[in-house]
Amino acid sequence: MPPFHPRTRLATHEVENQPEPLGDVDLFADDPALRHYLALWARDTAPLAAFGREAGAEEMREAGREANRYPPEFVPFDRAGRRIDEVRFHPAYHRLMALGIGHGYAARPWEGAEDGHLAHAAMVYMMSQIEPGVCCPMTMTYAAVPALAADAEVAAEWRPRLLSRTYDGRSLPARMKRGATMGMAMTEKQGGSDVRANTTRAERTADGWRLTGHKWFCSAPMSDAFLTLAQAEGGITCFLVPRWTPDDERNPIEIQRLKDKLGNRANASAEIEYRGTWAVQLGEEGRGVRTIIEMVQHTRLDTALAPAGLMRAALREAAWWVEGRRAFQRRLVDQPLMRRVLADLALDWEGATALGLRVAHAFDGSNAHERALARVAVALAKFLSNKLAPGVVYEAMETLGGMGYVEDTPLPMLFRESPLNSIWEGSGNVIALDVLRALAREPAAGEALAAELDAARGESRAYDSALAAHRDRWPGLPEEGEARWFAESLARLMTASVLLRHGPTPVGAAYAALRLAGGRGGIYGAAPLDAPTEAALLARLGSG
Repeated sequence: MPPFHPRTRLATHEVENQPEPLGDVDLFADDPALRHYLALWARDTAPLAAFGREAGAEEMREAGREANRYPPEFVPFDRAGRRIDEVRFHPAYHRLMALGIGHGYAARPWEGAEDGHLAHAAMVYMMSQIEPGVCCPMTMTYAAVPALAADAEVAAEWRPRLLSRTYDGRSLPARMKRGATMGMAMTEKQGGSDVRANTTRAERTADGWRLTGHKWFCSAPMSDAFLTLAQAEGGITCFLVPRWTPDDERNPIEIQRLKDKLGNRANASAEIEYRGTWAVQLGEEGRGVRTIIEMVQHTRLDTALAPAGLMRAALREAAWWVEGRRAFQRRLVDQPLMRRVLADLALDWEGATALGLRVAHAFDGSNAHERALARVAVALAKFLSNKLAPGVVYEAMETLGGMGYVEDTPLPMLFRESPLNSIWEGSGNVIALDVLRALAREPAAGEALAAELDAARGESRAYDSALAAHRDRWPGLPEEGEARWFAESLARLMTASVLLRHGPTPVGAAYAALRLAGGRGGIYGAAPLDAPTEAALLARLGSG
């Protein structure tokens, strides 16, 4: 059947000089950078190609728009006044959840594939381009699996549910469902990131543990269970809190309100209270932070990849616009200043993509070097990529002019989303200090990072000079006040190392010259790019 187009000849004017609708987008096939790095490190990209085709289809992108347009609704009581503490979602949300879970977003890393974390990271990157909010419950489900290893009995019960590729959004006891999701509830008002200051109490009873206290942030409160921290007699301890008790009663997890957030609108985040809430101890009493840090390490991988996906989505919109829009008798993409801005933006997007996928590859590593590298590199990738994302998305928005500020385009949603992953799982200061902590406490992490940086020596004078300057400035670890500077420097050096060794030659050379050596202005587009490098970067965006 031929396509049916809307009317362009209207009563007062004819619609012209507007790009044709994007239609279906193949998030895998249309992304040269993603395919390039996956070709280096992935064993089997066919499942990712299938996911990219389905996720990028116009109907799925429309589902993403609807999930944001119709946010979750808190339903505290049923019609008779009985407490149910449920959150109801638009059908589009459930459709997107089924897409991700069905393709193994949460399960694939734990199914035995050698490239499971890399494949998962690629799915985070692609899913973030369509609707980032649904990534939250799927990411926490993925990340909860290693934390469950602290108790064999708990893992035996919950791991198969979390690894199911069947999404089941019904509000039922987990044993009655075809699949389950798991969230976390750690933050409290008085402590924030300092979870050791938590005051939620855990009391041992005849039928297990009972928790009492308030949690300031509980993301995805319709998860089937939550990992949480509470003060037991032996100190802060990790617990698994199911939404339903073993006798199929609603566990008293009372939602106080949903957060009215800047972005991440499709996903619910709540304040909750435990009121004698039944829980299962996970890990040793008094070692709760150590237990749950396994979950945090893996959620940080996703917060490193999501900003790269947001950048990609924003730059796709910009590239589509400049190719189909004319001004002053020329296509926008043919105008020198526009080309320079887009090429400069593409450099940071590709750097974030390459670094994030390299870190994911390290998560899959079977040797000590890769495991040690993953520990510190994930913090570096999260730190830098999230600091860059808002600026990249904003510049892409400006490329569209007034249309970029209008909700008919995805740019406002992407812009609202762009600060989130820098805040979630440790804000910038927390992450920068964590880099210092990892290097101080784990010599193997420092050795692995040094080896990764040394591997690119000789590839670029600009890189060699910047690496030497970094080591001269910090022969050891810096004082805390310089932690951000130190972390940014290391993250840019590692990004350059990855691009110089594994990326296209023009991209790696341009990154080293423009992001390490200076000699440019302080805003995007104020960069001395030669014509061949500019063309190479624009080609990565799909812009001519």
